[in-house]
Amino acid sequence: MMRSVTVTLDDLRASRSAVVTRAEAAAALGVDPRTITASIENGAIPSVRLGRRVVIPREKFLRLFDADDTPTT
Repeated sequence: MMRSVTVTLDDLRASRSAVVTRAEAAAALGVDPRTITASIENGAIPSVRLGRRVVIPREKFLRLFDADDTPTT
């Protein structure tokens, strides 16, 4: 059984870690880790393979959720 991870996007923004795990990304977005894995596989979420481990670059992941700077009128 996997341990439960409780993380928010604000936690990830405050983190000094260079990478985010699939479990942390899933917890922050409120989705199943398999959804994160599928998004990595289809290229929607950037990732880096370190040996057998797949991690997500924190800054690139957070940029996916930055507010759009373009004003809407």
